[in-house]
Amino acid sequence: MNTFFWRKDVRLPDLKVSCQPANDKRLSPASGRLAKTATVASAALLALTACGGQAAASLPTSPGSTPASATAAASAKTTAPTTVSCTAENSRETHEQTVFVCTKTDDGKLQWMEKSASQRVTDARAAAASLAVKAGADKAASDAAAQEAQLKAAQEQAAAEAAQQQAAAAETARQEAAAAAAAKVPAPVQPAVPAAPSGCDRNYSGACVPIASDVDCAGGNGNGPAYVRGPVTVVGSDIYGLDRNGDGVGCE
Repeated sequence: MNTFFWRKDVRLPDLKVSCQPANDKRLSPASGRLAKTATVASAALLALTACGGQAAASLPTSPGSTPASATAAASAKTTAPTTVSCTAENSRETHEQTVFVCTKTDDGKLQWMEKSASQRVTDARAAAASLAVKAGADKAASDAAAQEAQLKAAQEQAAAEAAQQQAAAAETARQEAAAAAAAKVPAPVQPAVPAAPSGCDRNYSGACVPIASDVDCAGGNGNGPAYVRGPVTVVGSDIYGLDRNGDGVGCE
């Protein structure tokens, strides 16, 4: 086993970075220890250069492993199944180790979608439907509240109008009753006519006023044909005009 050491008094020659193998046969045997030291330094420098990058990129993979580029290419080539028609919504089909779901698109068509993409479409449609249902319920509740408010306002207005009509009718009835009471003149109370002797007029008392076509006061200028000597009291209607001065007593 060879051991290498760095020496302070040893200066490395200027090295040109190349992609040549470390054990290049063109190195002369006389290079000896300096060549070996340069080989180590070159290997370290190559790891930091483009050559090192190229070398790292060209390193072989472990048996059975799949490079990332190959996996991405295989993933990119994974397509929806073409041999099976998408005719039943939510039906599933495994194609190239990928699960596809028959999904309805926004335009109403059925097509195969990868499972996660189908789930996103289905969730978005369910969320939109839920929002639509909620919006419809909110609108229905708002419309019902508005209709109830309108009905209540109409009932209150009808009650107010009915109260006004009743008040107006009561006032009209009161005014009519007052007018009738003011216009009505009570009839004078006539004193009861006392029973008169047979042949005497019951409108007079105190003296017998005969029943005739006309009766005048005796001793006056009346022309009869019947006369009465007073005084007589008018207890009914002065049908013969015996009370000239209207004091209730005639033929004074």
